[in-house]
Amino acid sequence: MHIRLPYGTEHLEAELTWGRHLGTLDIADAPAIDNIAAAARRAIETPIGLHAGLGELVQPDDTVAIVVSDAFRHTGIDQILPTLIDLLNRAGIRDEDILFTFASGTHRPPTEAEQARILGQAVYDRFRGRAFLHDPHDEDNLLFMGYTSRGTPVKLNRRVQDCDHVIVTGAVVLHYFGGFGGGRKSILPGIASAETIARNHALNLDPAQDRLNPAVRIGALDGNPVAEDMLEAAQLAKVDYVINTVLNREGRIAGIFAGDLDAAHRVAAQFAHRLFTVNLKRRADLVIASAGNPKNFIQSHKALFNAYQAVKPEGRIILLTPSPEGFGGDTFARWLKLGDRAAIIAELRKRAEINGQTALSTIEKAPITTFITELPEKDVAILGGRKAESLQQALEFVRRDFNQADVKEPAYYVMPSASYTVPLPA
Repeated sequence: MHIRLPYGTEHLEAELTWGRHLGTLDIADAPAIDNIAAAARRAIETPIGLHAGLGELVQPDDTVAIVVSDAFRHTGIDQILPTLIDLLNRAGIRDEDILFTFASGTHRPPTEAEQARILGQAVYDRFRGRAFLHDPHDEDNLLFMGYTSRGTPVKLNRRVQDCDHVIVTGAVVLHYFGGFGGGRKSILPGIASAETIARNHALNLDPAQDRLNPAVRIGALDGNPVAEDMLEAAQLAKVDYVINTVLNREGRIAGIFAGDLDAAHRVAAQFAHRLFTVNLKRRADLVIASAGNPKNFIQSHKALFNAYQAVKPEGRIILLTPSPEGFGGDTFARWLKLGDRAAIIAELRKRAEINGQTALSTIEKAPITTFITELPEKDVAILGGRKAESLQQALEFVRRDFNQADVKEPAYYVMPSASYTVPLPA
């Protein structure tokens, strides 16, 4: 089989002359919306779960905060913002009464070039002085909103909460512990404090046993303590409207869902579930997966997580992940260097941190993984994996493993969009 997979802005190719191809696991086909402006207007003016359209909720001279995703999320919201701003202007909201905040959570904030790409150059130029970064450690710009029922203290961006109205935007994909991206996640972790994020993400751990909480599941909003806690936190915020997109496999907008924070998000999540999940009849000996064009390894972890769902416990993964910005978190390596699950869990029980949660998941999966990456050899070793210089070399490595294990005809899947494709048991 000739394999050709995305790697950053390029593709890597190799010949696989052995093994048994079980299939390609990929995002389902979905047509892109032709007229984004018209579709956005219809969605905003006929909201899901609300009795009034946006123009009826705001009053002239009200202030409006629009929360947008950071540089690690492709949402297509730049195509919708001109329509949204026009509707706000028609309702009497002046440009000087609108501000933007980038929901970066604990990620690094977007650069100026990235801000222009997120908002679209014309909107960025128009609102350059009213587009703000979020700092989860800046206590002076954090406002305490209360506690969730699970005891998470909710501190949110003060500049956003000081506005009369809040509109959150984002893209809905399946998320390995938050259930789904978009919706509530624009608030927590998007514009929350580092403490709030850590306390919420600590719900990943089983309260009674030293393991990840089995109730924290990808694609689950109900019964998932992390997702439910996020929703409670978001409901403490002054969110009037959510505008979420779902993108197809080409990264074009296939759906626009606007309205109530929870109701519209759930409809978008149903669409995303149909698009991004694949029924898995059996696990494979090998999964060859591309993370696409991630800026760092922490973002690639989603692809590793999804590939792991499709491989046998004793199998192998080949993961293509450029990660030009390295790990993507200053403390990630320190968590990995604790060495094993028990040590990481013990430390997480003392002080929760998102990079610790990702490290815990990574050390389970990296030992069976061969990485094709820009990460240096020493960093791949810290992950617990093995590095190959090419896709062909990676295939040679895993073939040697199978020969040593006396696996005669290893079965394999290919995952071209592993960051978004979620294998689920049939």
